[in-house]
Amino acid sequence: MADLKAEGALRDAVSTLGDLEDRWSAARDYLKIEEGRERHAALALEAADPDLWSDQDRAREVTTELGRLSNDLEEFDQLRRALDDGLVLADFSREALSAGEADWSLLDELASTVAQLRHSLAALEMRSLLSGPYDENDAIAELHAGAGGTDAQDWTEMMLRMYSRWAERRGFDVEIDEATAGQEAGLLSATFIVKGRFAYGWLSAERGVHRLVRMSPFDSQARRQTSFASIDITPLLAEGSGEAEIDEKDLRIDTFRSSGAGGQHVNTTDSAIRITHLPSGIVVSCQNERSQHQNRARAMQILTAKLADRARIERQAQMDALSGTRSDNAWGSQIRSYVMAPYQLVKDHRTNYETGNVEAVLDGDLDGFMEAELRRQRERS
Repeated sequence: MADLKAEGALRDAVSTLGDLEDRWSAARDYLKIEEGRERHAALALEAADPDLWSDQDRAREVTTELGRLSNDLEEFDQLRRALDDGLVLADFSREALSAGEADWSLLDELASTVAQLRHSLAALEMRSLLSGPYDENDAIAELHAGAGGTDAQDWTEMMLRMYSRWAERRGFDVEIDEATAGQEAGLLSATFIVKGRFAYGWLSAERGVHRLVRMSPFDSQARRQTSFASIDITPLLAEGSGEAEIDEKDLRIDTFRSSGAGGQHVNTTDSAIRITHLPSGIVVSCQNERSQHQNRARAMQILTAKLADRARIERQAQMDALSGTRSDNAWGSQIRSYVMAPYQLVKDHRTNYETGNVEAVLDGDLDGFMEAELRRQRERS
């Protein structure tokens, strides 16, 4: 009986390894691994040129791309080595069974290897969903309270925490550049930057209106309240990208003192900057840097990214995945609902992906929702 159980475990592992091998081969094609190797070799030659650093912008581009390619190729090759290790373990287990022995230590190691391979390959396959021209960029995120009064402002602050926790889980950095406190609690708006490879690609799936249903902590009768907040995502462009030219004459620049009402979200100095781009009406603020000069530089970077985003939208007949669809921040426009009463459920209305663990989602467990939406977008394209 033990031998039959061991044979079944080995058969399942070998079958899974065969499937993983096929998926690895497919990934080699759609991730264009061989083209990546050629590009890596060319960049390595360029990086070895002692004159490269005479153009520092180009040098940074080369070293950044070279580093990313090196990591990607090593990750892919490591998967190949792990697959080979799994196949060797399967051979050893098969030989043991042929000799009339079931080596469960080998079979357990094989099962562990297969499980890790499945996880690693799934992460690699996600890379194919993050292949847009700006998906590798850092992301500018803007939160705005919608319908729902104080509850909506509190929901906006809850969303800021939710996305900050999600970023921490992925090893990304978060910089809060502006936060406007609500009249009684929470936030009217906030602008923050998520820094990390593929930050924009992941967060682009979150753009839209989010609805919260709960028993209101601000209602003396503890009635159920529905509130809304929206998040907009723009890719942060590298300085000097040239995607948007700004004429200083088109800007109105105001300085002001942060009130501090946002608590830990703001830097209470008199160096806050608000820049209005008069032709477009776009307004950006930054108050979290240490000096007026730093706040102005960051605000200009955000303004440049927003203007470039607008230009890309205007160049197209229809808004594509980069621009997303802007909706009213109220009833009927939500992409996702977070229900805390009378039952527990978070449901994305675009993909129907859902979970009953609301607390985990509010603590940043968002990958499942993002992946489902990215896959939906890929299927539609």
